[in-house]
Amino acid sequence: MEQKFTEKEETLFSIMKKYTGEDVCIAFSGGTDSSLLLKVAVDCAKKDTKIYAVTFDTVLHPSCDLEIAKEVAKEMGAIHQVIFINELENSDIRHNPVDRCYQCKKMLFEDLMAFAEKVHAATVLEGTNEDDLHVYRPGLKAVRELGVKSPLAEAGLTKQEVRSLAHKLGISVANRPAAPCLATRLPYGADLQPELLRMLERGETYLKEAGFSVVRLRLHGNIARIEIPVSDFAAFLEKREEITEKLKAMGFSYITLDMEGFRSGSMDETLQERKVEK
Repeated sequence: MEQKFTEKEETLFSIMKKYTGEDVCIAFSGGTDSSLLLKVAVDCAKKDTKIYAVTFDTVLHPSCDLEIAKEVAKEMGAIHQVIFINELENSDIRHNPVDRCYQCKKMLFEDLMAFAEKVHAATVLEGTNEDDLHVYRPGLKAVRELGVKSPLAEAGLTKQEVRSLAHKLGISVANRPAAPCLATRLPYGADLQPELLRMLERGETYLKEAGFSVVRLRLHGNIARIEIPVSDFAAFLEKREEITEKLKAMGFSYITLDMEGFRSGSMDETLQERKVEK
């Protein structure tokens, strides 16, 4: 197992040496995947190669993401570029369709490709890992269509292996939980209203400050469904009254704890059910 991981690490560095032979742009969120990609790019780049870490400042992502991305890019010595995009101006995204992720990724990466052309960067990279290839990720279609490269997936690195390598290389956000866009907190077909997204962001921020670092606050009409790891249930129930009072004060009507616990992509479970029904 260790040898296999070592081989993947060597493969990643070999791939990145090829890509960083010229200037590159990296879609950079400040999460573990893109941070590992940026670190390896900086380490592999020639002296005169420019590494651009490009972060999207968007309506659908928590505001803290941008601040974290700025700090990590500075730590690594990359050129940090911020591109502001309001995804909700696109009617194909605003009503949260099943292919929202495809529409959104296409919109974001078209702007990133335009920036890469402007600065004469030869290649655009992004942080999809091996595990992402085996779950519902419609955004990958847009990435492939635009010719964006995914070195972590090319090297076959799983999410756990990405975290392990990030630890090995001393990356500060090696343990940072995934932070998908806020649209994933609402069912497909729901209107993505800015004030509702900000309310969800405030709710999740509060829950994290209350001690639940891995959490999703999903909204189904007037029912707020909280997902945390099952191991955190006891601690959550001890704070039940305080949490309920705080979230209701924010505007949430009914507060529930999901008994299945945290799981990434739980809003996609209904899509799987539809496939079974067919």
